[in-house]
Amino acid sequence: MKPVRSLARAMLSGIFVVSGFQNFQNPGRLVPAAKPVTDRVTPLLEKTHPRIPTDTETLIRVNGAVQVGAGLMLATGRFARPAALVLAGTLVPTTLAGHPFWNNDDPATRKNNQIHFLKNLGLLGGLLLAAADTGGRPGLRWRTGHRIGHSRRSVQRAVRTARREARIAVRSAATARRLPG
Repeated sequence: MKPVRSLARAMLSGIFVVSGFQNFQNPGRLVPAAKPVTDRVTPLLEKTHPRIPTDTETLIRVNGAVQVGAGLMLATGRFARPAALVLAGTLVPTTLAGHPFWNNDDPATRKNNQIHFLKNLGLLGGLLLAAADTGGRPGLRWRTGHRIGHSRRSVQRAVRTARREARIAVRSAATARRLPG
C-alpha cells in the first residue's frame, strides 16, 4: 500500500508546489482578488503580533512559500500529516479570495468560480484524509488508549502483588508470635 500512498501524496501536493511557486514569484496579479480577504485578516494579525507584515503582496508571498514548503514535505512523506494540515489551512483563504462565486453576476464567471471552489473543497477533503492517514500504523488515539490500558493493567498487577505480599507478611508475623522464642 505504500507506493499508492506515496503516489497519491505526490499527486495531491503538485498543485500546491506549482501554484505556490508562481504566487511567490508574481504576487501582484493576485492582489486585487486577495485584498478583501487580507483586509479582514490584517486586524487579527496586528493583534497577535504587531511586527508581522500585513500588506497583501507579502501575505500572498508568505502563503505561496508555505504552500511550496508544505507541498514538498507532503510529496516526500516527511511530516506528511502536519504538512497536509498546513496546506489545508492555506487553502481556505486562497479559495475564499480566488473563487467567490457568490459575488459574480455574470453566469459564466459564476459557474467557473463555482467549479474551482468545489475543486478546492475536494482538495481540502483529500488533505484532511492525508492528515488523518497513519500509513497503516496505529493512530495516536489507539496508541494512547493502548498505553493507558497497559498502564492500568500494570497498576492492577502491582496492587494485587502488594496485597499478596501484605497477607504473607501478616501470616509470617502471626506465625512468628506463636512460636516460642
